[in-house]
Amino acid sequence: MYDYSLEVRQSFDRLVAEGPMPKLFAFDLDYTLWPAWVDTHVDPPLRRASGDAINKVVDSNGQPLSFYPHVPTLLLSLARTSIPIAAASRTSAPTAAKQALSGLFLKDTDPAPADEPPHSPRRSVEDRTRIVKAISLFDYMEIYPGSKITHFNRIHKDSRVPYEDMIFFDDERRNSEVERKLGVHFVEISNSGLDLETFENGVRGWRAKRAAEQSGEEDLTDSPPRGQL
Repeated sequence: MYDYSLEVRQSFDRLVAEGPMPKLFAFDLDYTLWPAWVDTHVDPPLRRASGDAINKVVDSNGQPLSFYPHVPTLLLSLARTSIPIAAASRTSAPTAAKQALSGLFLKDTDPAPADEPPHSPRRSVEDRTRIVKAISLFDYMEIYPGSKITHFNRIHKDSRVPYEDMIFFDDERRNSEVERKLGVHFVEISNSGLDLETFENGVRGWRAKRAAEQSGEEDLTDSPPRGQL
């Protein structure tokens, strides 16, 4: 399988350098981070596929489940920037979802320092690589049936991040109510799941909305009082 990690990481770093980032990234799970509904497509319990398997769990029948190809590096890159990550899923099988997140192990490799002195001993890729559980990358997890409004109210209460500084990736349009009612920037995912292009477009869309809102506030501030026109 092709390794997208370097390509995705470099693109992520460029995106961060371009401008401000949301203060919290939230993701649905089913058909957003992985290609299945864990309440109907798999038979729990889910566990790591083998002792050294990366990004792969299996259910009780041996059916595999993995993140979409770009997802591991996107999550790891966000974690490196210390931007909080939240899971917001309305699945009716929260235990299975958490089993999947606990069983999906990811490779996190430190990039080689660009400014390393020429004669200093370089650490090998193996020395710069650690294995992490996907679930450890999530700062907040709201995984239970019901409206995503409830999920985000709890995320907001726990994180204290303003709704307008959050971005949410989800494959179901009905969940865009979090944007209409709360102000969370909603990004609809296609049926092929989260990928780098959708992620980048989502962040740039959030930036554009933020800039428009700030411009509108400045226009109101600069407007002369009535009677002085």
